[in-house]
Parts: sequence; C-alpha cells; structure tokens
Amino acid sequence: MAKQDQENRSIDEIENQRSRGISREFWGFVRENKKYWLLPLVFTLLLLGSLIVFAGSSAAPFIYTLF
Repeated sequence: MAKQDQENRSIDEIENQRSRGISREFWGFVRENKKYWLLPLVFTLLLLGSLIVFAGSSAAPFIYTLF
C-alpha cells in the first residue's frame, strides 16, 4: 500500500510541474541556482522583443516619438 501512495505522489508531483508556467519555472531556476544576474538580461530581452512587435503595428508612430 505504501508503494501505491508513493507512486501516486510522484505522479501528482509530475503533473504539478507540468502545469507550472514558464515564468514560475524560470523564477524557480533563478532562485535555486542563485543566478539573479539573469533577471535584468531577460527583462531587457522581453522589452526589446515587445518593441519589435509593436513597431510593426499601428502603435509604431507612438513608439517612434519616444526616441
């Protein structure tokens, strides 16, 4: 019976890990490995990526006035 409970727990843990979002997964990695220097890098990449996406949209004239 104990083996059955252990298998059920491991299955539940796997399902919980699958349902975690990429941001929570990344935060867990950063926190566990103490790689806090990655946060500004990822933030900058996301900012540049969103700028590229919005540059091709109707918001482009408003973005270009910022520079």
